[in-house]
Amino acid sequence: MHEIPMSEILGELRELSARRVLIQTPEGLKREAQELADFLEKNGIEVIISGDINYGACDPADREAKMLGCDALIHLGHSYMRLHLEVPTIFVPAFARIDVIPAIEKNLSEVRKLGQKIGLVTTVQHIHQLERVKSSLQEQGFTVLIGEGDGRISFRGQVLGCNFTTARVDADGILFIGAGYFHPIGVAISTRKPTLAINPYSGDAIWMNEEAERMIRKRWAQIAKAYDARKFGVVISTKKGQLRIAEARKIMKLLKEHDRKAMLIAMNYINYPALEGFDFDAYVVVACPRVPIDDYENWRKPVLTPPEVELLLGLREEYKFDEILGGKGEKAKAELKAYSIIIQS
Repeated sequence: MHEIPMSEILGELRELSARRVLIQTPEGLKREAQELADFLEKNGIEVIISGDINYGACDPADREAKMLGCDALIHLGHSYMRLHLEVPTIFVPAFARIDVIPAIEKNLSEVRKLGQKIGLVTTVQHIHQLERVKSSLQEQGFTVLIGEGDGRISFRGQVLGCNFTTARVDADGILFIGAGYFHPIGVAISTRKPTLAINPYSGDAIWMNEEAERMIRKRWAQIAKAYDARKFGVVISTKKGQLRIAEARKIMKLLKEHDRKAMLIAMNYINYPALEGFDFDAYVVVACPRVPIDDYENWRKPVLTPPEVELLLGLREEYKFDEILGGKGEKAKAELKAYSIIIQS
């Protein structure tokens, strides 16, 4: 299902003189992680596989790798993100093997409804096929734009669950290629443009704007539930790519200026059961934007994002999707090959 360039990884590890490595993997790549571990061990490298949940490139296990005496970390399924890591790290995007063109051709009549000028985005699993898709659509008479994105993005046209800067192009509508709802909903909300999601696995095409409006209504319901809250727990993450202490302090300041009490809470794995013993009326999660949105039904008390706090306090009128943005002028583009880059400690 996914490309894991085992020989290239082995070559990079040998250049690092690595004898022991930690492999970190998301849920969908655990079998590939086992196969890679078998391959590396047959070639004389001791391998440990991390069994912890992994949420993205923002959540590297470099600290754990160092504690385990590993010489390097292999991070599967995500692209490079600029972080200060404690061991050399190989980011392996694990590109999907499926050809996306048939799904595009099947839904060409829907694509035409986006307009003549199309913005094209996808997740890292399909990023290696984006230029092929662009050429195919151009042959059909479309003007296709692929955004650069900011410093948090590795590839042109790539969207993350916390960053949709590549989708902000001067287009009539946005075409998202990939599975799942969260990314294309984020695209639709952040761009306010017609957004069509095509799933290359099922071949289905879904217009996301109604889904986005449905999600916004649910978020407004959370904001309404927090209207009478006086005591807020402001939750920050200790994961390296999600630590937003400055943003958390800004939210604390705003809440206190509007006669609310606020206290910082630091967590690694943010989940409501671990917070139930506290006496807060509501929570603000200043970490991965997916936490308060994907899991809100599991929270007994209202849980908001930073922009939603501004809506609550009357400091903003239009709904805004929470994003973690990268700085300008610090982009480190990954090479478009099966492994993107090694980060030296």
